[in-house]
Amino acid sequence: MKQAIIILFCALTIQLAAFSQNDSRPIVGVSKFSSEVETKYAGAITEKVIEMLTKSKRFRVADRTSIDKVKDELEFQKSEYFIDSKNTAEQGVLAAADFILTGHIRQINIQRILNADGSIGGYRASLSFTLKIDVTSTGVSTEAQSFESKGGLKALSPERAVDEAIRTLSDNLEQYFLNNFPLNSKIVKILTVKNDGATSVLIAGGRSFGLKEGDKLLVQKVEMLEGKPYPTDITQIKITKVVSDDFSECSVAKANADILQSFNAGQKLVCKLIKD
Repeated sequence: MKQAIIILFCALTIQLAAFSQNDSRPIVGVSKFSSEVETKYAGAITEKVIEMLTKSKRFRVADRTSIDKVKDELEFQKSEYFIDSKNTAEQGVLAAADFILTGHIRQINIQRILNADGSIGGYRASLSFTLKIDVTSTGVSTEAQSFESKGGLKALSPERAVDEAIRTLSDNLEQYFLNNFPLNSKIVKILTVKNDGATSVLIAGGRSFGLKEGDKLLVQKVEMLEGKPYPTDITQIKITKVVSDDFSECSVAKANADILQSFNAGQKLVCKLIKD
């Protein structure tokens, strides 16, 4: 049974990897938060942060909270018990993350709220934790940023109280994610041409990216030099129509020959959302 579950997991991961080839959003891996204090809520806090990341629509989130169990099973399948098995899970199928988000819980406090007769009328929680981002391609880490809950509502259970405490941080967490993870897309089709220059293009990114009409993006040509990406700014484009969850039409600031030539030559053209 255990083998069947891990094989199914890996099969789904392979399908997801194939599906996401056209999705240029960065992959963010999130591991279970560490903690200075003994708490059973580290997993719940991690899951809430993953949920907020996913809802932002800016990233593909890779939940790494069970990665050790998966790795152990893959190693076990290499043993003599599985040498002749045709069902051995393929190694290395887990999607590689562009960033790793790590968290450390510094403090968590759950307070009982008593009724006049001494019975428990509810719970209120407060917590604080730090987040840090590692860029996997360079090993560079951001400075750890602290978050502290404030004004969480009374809840009927400790678990719900923790949820309420995290909810008070939603705006700060959203801003943190948007500041640290720029939205990237790519040009997938040249729509119109004038005077040998592209005047409108189609990008891979729509409602599922959180894009909207009027958003501006910087187009960059990306070359690989010494095995590392080297971006060169080309021009700006503006979203004129969000076609679907996956695509948007954009106008080019001025008929641009570089976009047309680079696209026809098969060079990678990346579009980064410009912050207001």
